[in-house]
Amino acid sequence: MTQWEEIRRRPVLPFYLAALVWPVAGLLLPLYQLWALALTVVCSAAVGLVAARLCPARIVRREVPYTTGSEDADAMIAGITADLDRLRAPNLDIPDKDLSALMDRMEKAGRGIVSELQHDPDKAKQVDRFARYYLPEARKILAAYARMQDVDGKNAGQIKQEVLDTAGTIAKAFENQLDALYGAEALDLSTDIDVLETILKSQNLAE
Repeated sequence: MTQWEEIRRRPVLPFYLAALVWPVAGLLLPLYQLWALALTVVCSAAVGLVAARLCPARIVRREVPYTTGSEDADAMIAGITADLDRLRAPNLDIPDKDLSALMDRMEKAGRGIVSELQHDPDKAKQVDRFARYYLPEARKILAAYARMQDVDGKNAGQIKQEVLDTAGTIAKAFENQLDALYGAEALDLSTDIDVLETILKSQNLAE
């Protein structure tokens, strides 16, 4: 989820044109006389106002960090997002399509967790272990695997095989973590549906 801030920027051209009136007036009018000074002030203001109408303020939109209102949740969201960005980087260097697909699943689940935290920051406690341990460790393991692509040897081969064997488990764990966030919400929705069905039946509005 992205937040945008709109900034109104006034053009500087009207100020330059208004200021330009003064040296021109200095060449044409005796500014040491009061009437000439007053006329210059009026002309400068008029030029500035006309130029401001012809050059309206420009609206600039810039992206700002998303805030939930909870400092702890915001810090967790920022940390998870940074780790997911780092998880994506080695994925681009991994030729194994199956492993790459599993990493895509990890990232998709992680982005879903971030989206849910932005919607409901009170769920931050439920993903504390995921944010502080599971995701950072998974990122480190997969980054190390990416660095070993061109390394031969028994130990390197063993490590790469272990990563391949556990990547599916990691992806499923990420998805389970996301699903767990919807657990209470799904229970509440199911209860609401049951209540609605009961009301409809009592009013003979349901077959």
